[in-house]
Amino acid sequence: MLTDAPRPDLSTLFEARIVPHRSLSPKGRRILVCAIVGISLFLAGRFWAIGAWPVAAFSVAEAALVVLFLTLNMRAARAVEYVRLTDSAVEVTRSAPSGARSSVVLPSAWLRVDLEEHDGRVPRLMLRTPARHEEIARAVGEDAKRDLALALGTALHDARHPQFDNPQLRG
Repeated sequence: MLTDAPRPDLSTLFEARIVPHRSLSPKGRRILVCAIVGISLFLAGRFWAIGAWPVAAFSVAEAALVVLFLTLNMRAARAVEYVRLTDSAVEVTRSAPSGARSSVVLPSAWLRVDLEEHDGRVPRLMLRTPARHEEIARAVGEDAKRDLALALGTALHDARHPQFDNPQLRG
């Protein structure tokens, strides 16, 4: 169980954990870094041997930049966002890669879930109330946003229109 997750209670009607997609595992990252550093050192050595030391220096600098950007990318993957619908509100809790947390609570009475379409770009998933709006699921792709919008919209509809089943009224 995650320790930074909001605690569900009896009034939780819907909960989603949103994490950025990363296709490279930590083990895959280590293998890729080793391969890049190995190839870079091999090429740097070859160019150094023929007297083209500036090319060797740039090769090493390029490998260092690739490793730095891969590390920053994997660090950004630690970000997580929770969306929780209760009887009276939607709570959006974000945890940054550094561990900093922020939370926004929107009343669910007048809440709308909007998927803003833009030509050639991933749509934005917005939670709107008359007083404010909040974008959620920034780090995920189009399909995941559509699925989340449908699931959250359905949960909101079900919360606003409960179906009561009274066995005594059945015919």
